[in-house]
Amino acid sequence: MKRRNFVVNSAKAGLALTALGGYACKQTKKEPESEEVAVVTEERTSPFFELSLAQWSINKMIREGGTDPYTFAEKAKAWGFTGLEYVSQLYHPELEKGNYSPEAMKAFVDKSNAEAEKHGMKNVLLMIDGQGALAAADEAERKAAVENHFKWVDAAAAMGCHSIRVNLQGSMEQDEWIEASTDGLTQLSTYAKDKNVNIIVENHGGPSSNGAWLAEVMKSVNMDNCGTLPDFGNFCVKREDGSYYASKCIEEYDKYKGVEELMPFAKAVSAKSYDFDADGNETKIDYVKMLKIVKEAGYTGFVGVEYEGSVLSEEEGIIATRDLLIKAGKQV
Repeated sequence: MKRRNFVVNSAKAGLALTALGGYACKQTKKEPESEEVAVVTEERTSPFFELSLAQWSINKMIREGGTDPYTFAEKAKAWGFTGLEYVSQLYHPELEKGNYSPEAMKAFVDKSNAEAEKHGMKNVLLMIDGQGALAAADEAERKAAVENHFKWVDAAAAMGCHSIRVNLQGSMEQDEWIEASTDGLTQLSTYAKDKNVNIIVENHGGPSSNGAWLAEVMKSVNMDNCGTLPDFGNFCVKREDGSYYASKCIEEYDKYKGVEELMPFAKAVSAKSYDFDADGNETKIDYVKMLKIVKEAGYTGFVGVEYEGSVLSEEEGIIATRDLLIKAGKQV
C-alpha cells in the first residue's frame, strides 16, 4: 500500500477513537473471567503514558488557513487526545493588539479555559516563544527576558498548566551559555515556584540541543520546578548560517543519547514526527527505541504529538503520529 493511502486510511479509522487504548482492548481481548483479569489485560494493552497534542501541529491551519486558534480543544478532542499544549506565538496577533496587557492576557486565559472545559480537555502546558533570550550573555538583557516570561507563568497558573516551555537562546559558547542559562532559569523558576508552575526547557536548537550541556544546566539550577521537555527531534546543534532554525543543519547530536540524558529531568515529552513509511513507522525516528528510553526513566505523564512533516496534511500527520505512539507504547 502506498504511504499516503496507508496514513489516510489510518486517519479515517482513527477518528472513531474516543478512548485511547480502549479500542485495542475491545478488538483483541476475550471476555475476562473476573474483574482482576480485566485489570491485568487493560494494563498490558494500554500505553504507559497519556496523549496530548502540541498546538504547533496545526500551525499551518492557523497561520495560513485562517483557523481560529481557540478551536484547538475541539479539534484535539475529536482526534482522540486528552491533553492540550498551547503555543504562545499562535496567539501573538491578538495579544499584540492588546499590548499583552493584563486584560488581553486574561481574555486569552478565560477563552482557553472555557474551551478546554467545554470539551473535557486538560490544559497541560504553554510553549513560549519570542519573549527574549533567557541565556543572553548580557545580564540586563537576560533579566528583561526573564520578566517578559512572568505573564506566561501567571497564565499557566490560571489555566492549571503544570509548566511553561521556554527556549534557552543567547550565547553560543559552551561555558558562557551554561552560566547564563543557569542564571536565567533560576530567576524564572524562583518566580514560578510559589505559583506551582514548572519551567521546562526543550532541546530547541543551538546549545540547548546538546543533551549533555542542557543536563549540566539542570544540575546547576537544581530546583524542583525546573526541568526539561525532551523532544525526539530538534537535535541540530549547528547550522550553516549559525542560526537556530533558518538554514541547513551541518551538525546533529545523537537523538537517542540526548533524550536519555534529558529524561532524568523531564516533566513532559514531545514526540516529533516528519514522515511515515508504508507500515506507519516514522522514517527518521525509532519510536519503540525512544519510548523504551522514556519508560525506563520512570516517566508516565503526557507525551505530546508534534507533527512537522510536509508530505501529509496536518490532520493526517497528527493521527499517524498518535497511532504510532499507541502501537509503539504497547511494545515496550
